[in-house]
Amino acid sequence: MKYVDIVVPCYNEQEGLTAFYRETDKIVNGIEGYAFRYIFVNDGSSDDTLIVLKGMAQTYDNVKYISFSRNFGKEAGIYAGLEGSDGDYVIVMDADLQHPPALIPKMIESIENGHDCCAAYRTNRKGEKKIRSFFSRAFYKFNNRLTDVKIPYNAVDFRMMSRQMVDSIVSISERQRFSKGIFSWVGFDTEWIPYENVERQIGTTKFNFKKLMRYALDGILSFSVAPLKLVAVMGFIISASAIIYAIFILIRTLVVGKDAPGYASTIIILLILGGIIEISIGIVGEYIARVFTEIKHRPIYIAKESNLAKDKSGQEVRKEEVEDCEKTSSQADK
Repeated sequence: MKYVDIVVPCYNEQEGLTAFYRETDKIVNGIEGYAFRYIFVNDGSSDDTLIVLKGMAQTYDNVKYISFSRNFGKEAGIYAGLEGSDGDYVIVMDADLQHPPALIPKMIESIENGHDCCAAYRTNRKGEKKIRSFFSRAFYKFNNRLTDVKIPYNAVDFRMMSRQMVDSIVSISERQRFSKGIFSWVGFDTEWIPYENVERQIGTTKFNFKKLMRYALDGILSFSVAPLKLVAVMGFIISASAIIYAIFILIRTLVVGKDAPGYASTIIILLILGGIIEISIGIVGEYIARVFTEIKHRPIYIAKESNLAKDKSGQEVRKEEVEDCEKTSSQADK
């Protein structure tokens, strides 16, 4: 028997959790040789997500949960779930059913064929606003040009990973995380499988445009120093231009004589230089802010409560949970 943990970060998902469990369990129950456990991470939800999770945990033996003391973000939720897992393999997926559970058998097949990871990507963005699709496409192109970490276009967090890969990801303890980049950075043999975009049926997305832009910025700054190099290049170009212009003015003054200064050109030059300086300070400031955040060594998340067993005999606990779950299922059948 191989053990698989399904990590599900949740933020205000009270409406869809039961449907998610029902649909996913319907798929995984038909897979022989694998025992599945769910690790739901409640990311400081303001609705009744935690109450629903507690109810599910009482009903189903294979449902575990971790509840944060406040909202730490989806990245922290993914990290907490991975850190709390002890299965042979770990699946990361969203609770809104936009990551089709029907892909799980294909992922297992890929893992059995020798791959360390099987990840999904969308073949289209059906149902999404055009402006959002445009910026998403621009981000992937921009990110892959600026960083050494290449992320396939339309890649999502939905994936199945080996224990070794999960342990490698958990060992990266940076506070401001960008999971898509980290998944690629750690390496390992990954097979990508396509799927058509699934529109959200229950609830609403928690990512607005501002959060997505911030997420994209985190992705670029976490894996690239190209913006800092760009600042240096801009400084060199401006300095060289200033020297050339100074020589031009000096020669013209010697040949033609004094020339009345131009008010408009002076203002334009000052505004351009001022804008470039402000942008440069902002870019440098973003990197300094990340250094400031990391050196404080604050925890990535704070768990307020959990029903996840925390002992050294993880596999033994899993066996007991599977046996209890099988007993419950057999009694229900009778």
